[in-house]
Amino acid sequence: MTWTFTDSLPEYRTQAGDFLTAYPAENTVLLTLLHRLEQGRLTGGDPGQAPRHGWWRPSADAPVAGAWLQTPPQGIRLSTMPVRAAVELADLLADAPDVTGVGGGTAEARAFADAWAAHTGATATVHEEQRLYRLGELAVPAVPGRLRPATPDDHELLVPWLAAFFEFVGFPGFDAVGIATQRTLAGEFFIWEDEAGRPVSLAGLSQVIVGMTRIGPVYTPPEARGHGYASAVTAGICEVARERGATEVLLYTDLANPTSNSIYQKIGFRPVADSVIINFRK
Repeated sequence: MTWTFTDSLPEYRTQAGDFLTAYPAENTVLLTLLHRLEQGRLTGGDPGQAPRHGWWRPSADAPVAGAWLQTPPQGIRLSTMPVRAAVELADLLADAPDVTGVGGGTAEARAFADAWAAHTGATATVHEEQRLYRLGELAVPAVPGRLRPATPDDHELLVPWLAAFFEFVGFPGFDAVGIATQRTLAGEFFIWEDEAGRPVSLAGLSQVIVGMTRIGPVYTPPEARGHGYASAVTAGICEVARERGATEVLLYTDLANPTSNSIYQKIGFRPVADSVIINFRK
């Protein structure tokens, strides 16, 4: 078994790209991060710290069968991989000072976290247990209103909505201003307006990569909840995704939130796999 680390994004793409794109649903987060880094759109990490990445082969001459990527100070993101590869990676990174957590498939991430805690004495705490869903047959809800793309004129609306969303999901340090600006300009944010033309819900749609796109965030401010707007905006951007050529439309839910898991299944999403985000504290 062998891991290779690099600071070179082009080398990472060359070595790990085929593996990542072979499993686009399971590797959706890594593919999106890689795509945004290649576009210079790093908004979740510290621009003063270079991203770190690597890939794993079961033997020196075998194909790549695992990969990881980190945009410090965010935690490491694991691809699908054998559990033994995750354990070996934790062993190799045990002296790294900026590994703040890990996210990935439940088995892989928990194996990494257990090994990391054993090596470093850190406390590993589950931040969020998630379920990955894939769209099957779309059922569009009958909610009055319309979907429209967000524009730069929506900036003062989007920033507080995004800040509230990131606070709610436990990532208050995310750059709401930068994310609002970049994702709006990239055509990735959409707003649902009610019958009176008032913006009532927001959803994001990642760029289509090898036929895959992922929805998120989805946010409805408290005063507009209870009217089906989250379902409407999500169903609306599912139609946009397919117009853009996506064959796989994905989203993550928090398993602790039965409401979101229920509404997404009602509009046609079906479970794919479970994952977990784990934070480390020394």
